[in-house]
Amino acid sequence: MTSTPLAALATRHGLAEVDSRNIDAFLAAEGEPPHALLFFTGDPLVRPEAADVAVALPELLAVFRGRLRAAVIARGSEDALKVRFHVAMLPSLVLVRGTETLGVLARIRTWPDYVARISAWLDPATPAMARAAGPRVAFTFSGQGSQT
Repeated sequence: MTSTPLAALATRHGLAEVDSRNIDAFLAAEGEPPHALLFFTGDPLVRPEAADVAVALPELLAVFRGRLRAAVIARGSEDALKVRFHVAMLPSLVLVRGTETLGVLARIRTWPDYVARISAWLDPATPAMARAAGPRVAFTFSGQGSQT
């Protein structure tokens, strides 16, 4: 975490930084709300909107106080965790229930969009996102075809 808003998530708001080694312990923490927002920042020098999301995150936690907690994904673990949590773009906020991904909010959003989507995902009936199926097309080379 390098930019001031990103650093403030830990220093001022007490958000943990988690990585591929301790993410499961964070998600399974006893006595904590089952829902969590995971913040995949990306490089803030390349993706300056990460600072905007970092400003919105504590406000979202205040709106959903007691129903939601959050952590920042360590930059060194983002690539290893992106597929697991369905992250395609950075920065992203991922809402999980336990270890199940319920939704992904890529880049900066409008305040009403954040509140509406998170409210919907906090509904106990919200299904988890389907696991990534991997590539659906395979390219092979048969050695046959047009010879020019």
